[in-house]
Amino acid sequence: MPIPTPEFKKALKRLTETEKESLLLRAVRRDAELYETYRFELLADVTVGQIQEETADRIHVLFNVAVTGRLLNRSLVKAVRAGVQEAARARRITKSKQLEIDLLLYILRQCIDNYSGQFDSVYDGFFNATARLATRVPALVLKSLHEDLWVEYKPELDEILRELHNRSKSRLLKFELPRIFALPE
Repeated sequence: MPIPTPEFKKALKRLTETEKESLLLRAVRRDAELYETYRFELLADVTVGQIQEETADRIHVLFNVAVTGRLLNRSLVKAVRAGVQEAARARRITKSKQLEIDLLLYILRQCIDNYSGQFDSVYDGFFNATARLATRVPALVLKSLHEDLWVEYKPELDEILRELHNRSKSRLLKFELPRIFALPE
């Protein structure tokens, strides 16, 4: 990310309002994330809930498109990765780490509720991607959220981890998948 130089800042100050407006409009036309960020910051009717809903819809579409692939397991891995990127994008737009965690849990729910049959496939990529995400989310909760919120996430995370440990592939993972979401004392 380039740092604006003092000369650049002076040149911006010399621009008229219409020139600044046209420059800004050109920038947001080129960068969708920049547009979403300014839309969130400038428009009063765009809320975190609305951004969450829009992102969840995009994640849902990613998983629906994955079903049509010839190699379903590989397509689901791509959908998980793209969903994680969408969650990170929503966090960058809103600066809300709780929103990112909620969207990551939504991805895990999509995987478990709709595609758990693929966990038993001979290809273990989808199960590994889901398990890695399930390992990452509790650490994010502990690191990013206030300790009063930890208890709210415990039942759902415990259920997800239990679902993953019920699969025979959980013993073959090359990393440690926690059995429960352990809260520090």
